[in-house]
Amino acid sequence: MRLGMLHLFENPMGTTAHQIISQQMDLMVAAEDLGFDSVWPAEHHFSEYGIMGSPQVSLAAIAARTKRIRLGTGVVVLPFHNPVRVAEDFAFLDHISEGRVDFGVGRGYQPIEYKGFGLEMEQGDSRVMFDEAIRLVRQCWTEERVTFKGKYYNVEDLMVRPQPFQQPHPPIYMACLSPETFELAGRYGFNVLMSAAFGLTPERAKQGIANYRGAREEAGHDPAEGQIACLVMVYPGETMEQAHNDFRDPVIWYYRTIAKYVAPPQGEVKSYELYSKSRDFAKVVNFDDLVEGPVMVCGDTDHCTEKLIGMAREFGFNELLCWTRIGGLENRKVLSAMDILASDIMPAVRKALPAAA
Repeated sequence: MRLGMLHLFENPMGTTAHQIISQQMDLMVAAEDLGFDSVWPAEHHFSEYGIMGSPQVSLAAIAARTKRIRLGTGVVVLPFHNPVRVAEDFAFLDHISEGRVDFGVGRGYQPIEYKGFGLEMEQGDSRVMFDEAIRLVRQCWTEERVTFKGKYYNVEDLMVRPQPFQQPHPPIYMACLSPETFELAGRYGFNVLMSAAFGLTPERAKQGIANYRGAREEAGHDPAEGQIACLVMVYPGETMEQAHNDFRDPVIWYYRTIAKYVAPPQGEVKSYELYSKSRDFAKVVNFDDLVEGPVMVCGDTDHCTEKLIGMAREFGFNELLCWTRIGGLENRKVLSAMDILASDIMPAVRKALPAAA
């Protein structure tokens, strides 16, 4: 079981952009010292929900300050970028980090971001843009000269350099929402990024992973291979009461904020129950209900250990991405939670999971 951490770079009232950036960067560096396997900054634009628009910029700085930790993206929203430039940037990052890049990609889900870039979010168009972009990125990474003809991207006999340090290319993780996207990730031979934090149930996760394994086999990939990474809100404390008191307000801030920007409940977003409730859910969000459900893990060490073991078995993931720094939670509290996770909780989780497998 690998242990990673998502970094949203959210910007609540009362904090400056400089404070947020400095704090998040310090947490990513500290993750290596604490024994985490990976860090995953998230790309977002045009709101306080997230102010980090370029994962490759933040990770280049982290690469210079670390030696071991893997550098993931959670995620690069491909329709917002020229895929040739994306291929160049992340190949370069792969070299300066000596092969530590994990390339997470997705289509995005916020209309405000699509509108800001002058793009239509209509499901078919964004799906085609994503499909063309990821195929073109992979061609740039693996072919000496690239020719690509699509609806949105066209390249003629182009030599793209550098190619990545990792061969044939960095591991690719795909954000999976619906059964269809799990299948698509399987056909591509990618790893999976899924999220309990958005309301994914164990039943839907199991079905999605089954679809993923089946699609891998049909496409000629080993069905047993592939990482299943799951994003979970995780906050351990010294006591149940202390953990709940620390995490309550940041979590409520998060759900009330995302409700302003989330896509309307259509298409793939329907598979995320909390998101399909959108603004109505934000008005009645109840932290105690969230703690009791599969959305988050929050409590003392024993409680968090037991719940994570159960979730790994129920959801079927083999890589945990902790969402601990939410809503401007103070760095000292985040660092304390990270220390408990890495030193106390994860060793017990790893010890217990081989029996589950």
